[in-house]
Amino acid sequence: MMEASGLYLFMYTCWGGLFVIFSGWLPDKIWGDPAYLPHPVVGFGKLISWGEKKLNKGNHRLLKGGILSIGLVLLIFSITYLLMSATAAINGYLAWITGAILVFFCLAGTTLIREVRGVFEAVDRSLDEGRKQVARIVGRNTEELTAQEVRTAALETLAENLSDGVIAPLFWYLLLGVPGMMAYKMINTLDSMIGYRNERYNLFGRIAARMDDAANYIPARLTAILMILVSGRFSLHAFVRQYGAAHASPNSGYPEAALAGILNCRFGGSHHYFGELVHKPYIGHNERELTTADMKTAIRVNRLAELLMVLLVQVLILYSM
Repeated sequence: MMEASGLYLFMYTCWGGLFVIFSGWLPDKIWGDPAYLPHPVVGFGKLISWGEKKLNKGNHRLLKGGILSIGLVLLIFSITYLLMSATAAINGYLAWITGAILVFFCLAGTTLIREVRGVFEAVDRSLDEGRKQVARIVGRNTEELTAQEVRTAALETLAENLSDGVIAPLFWYLLLGVPGMMAYKMINTLDSMIGYRNERYNLFGRIAARMDDAANYIPARLTAILMILVSGRFSLHAFVRQYGAAHASPNSGYPEAALAGILNCRFGGSHHYFGELVHKPYIGHNERELTTADMKTAIRVNRLAELLMVLLVQVLILYSM
């Protein structure tokens, strides 16, 4: 038996922390997100959608959106903390298993890699098929994309997802445990649903967008560093600083710039999102055709950076013992 107040001491001063992170990460590498299992993020989306329909109207939309966003993040953190505390109070091994399951749901590396590979395979068969495939993983309008733009969109998303779907959750696990990881997933889901600068969400989703910017500030830069390290292209740090800071997003530009530098290609440009033209600065300067070989290189860098982060987390947990 264990007192609930001793949960975090237990998780980070024994082998529990190592078990939780490895046992959550390994199934994601093997299976990805099984479509037949209920996913917490789907539930997050339903909560956000319900709140948005109820509150995103009339006056004080900024305030109402902020209350919804902060309230949902605190709710998920609290529920997860109580769940972990309750399982730890019952049995330490039950807490490990519960934590591992939640870590598995918070990581999203393998599924996106499969999707990106599918985009390149689809566009090689036909442009129309490639547009439909890439529409599964990007928010921009894809009906008029060229083959080059389809491939570019897929690789940009791969770089962003390495940060949002892998490195950032692991970073917040280190700081705040499983509750912090789950709270981060809610922040990221809020941003993906309402954090847009358009007429509908500009006010209502502004706090959600700022929360996401803050939550990803360090992980995005850490992702770029990891990508540079595993690629062996250590001279790219200046390239990443230049183009990462020039991006419209305070964070997304860094992993994108790292991948553009590794591939010696150009990302960015203007695209339509939800019917509105959004201007994005270019990242890189070599406007060359992207190929299947580039996709394979990007996936290899993605996987190695993820592995390096997992090892780093394990080392830090061991160091804290």
